Amino acid sequence: MYKLIAFSGLVALTACSESMVRNSSFWREAGILHNDADFGNATMNNIQIQNGEKSYIVGLSQRFAREVTSMVNFEFNSAALDENARAILRRQADWIRQFPEVRFRVYGHTDKVGSNAYNKRLGMRRAQAVVGYLSTLGITRNRLEAVVSFGETQPLVVTEGRERRNRRTVTEVSGFIGRHPTVMDGKYAEIIYREYVQSATARTGLSGIQGADLATDQ
Repeated sequence: MYKLIAFSGLVALTACSESMVRNSSFWREAGILHNDADFGNATMNNIQIQNGEKSYIVGLSQRFAREVTSMVNFEFNSAALDENARAILRRQADWIRQFPEVRFRVYGHTDKVGSNAYNKRLGMRRAQAVVGYLSTLGITRNRLEAVVSFGETQPLVVTEGRERRNRRTVTEVSGFIGRHPTVMDGKYAEIIYREYVQSATARTGLSGIQGADLATDQ
């Protein structure tokens, strides 16, 4: 009887010890416990925060949406750009040219009339039309992506019928150009400072060296 109790206690103690080892890194090398599904994501996030990449992209995305009309609309069953759409895209291009290191993505959308497969193709054609027009305004193709089409799945107005507001594209900041020299060297502060000087120069209404000197004094 005493042997059985002693054996049971030993089993319980062993199980407890194994549980401690399994659930704690105290007895094992540092970092042994991790989530395989997103291992490395925390490190990547920390690096992006420390070098300014992530916070700058988030801020730039918010600024783009605030300062420029990011959406253009289309006629029913059409990917043609009307004059109003082209005017909006010209303003987008003016804004985009300020940031040669930054990539942009164009999302295509449709209303719910028609099959999902057809609408997805139509949404992609609309995104490609926007990318094509922006490229004629001096924005290089390697900075523009038309790779995602939400088709009819993300309406602004929930309706089964025709709705112009749902027939749209949306242009968004998507990240940095990885091979750009400034980005490769991690010089995100230079990008921020250059944009700051340019914005100050624009406020003074001056240009050239005089404007730049005044901007840096502010």
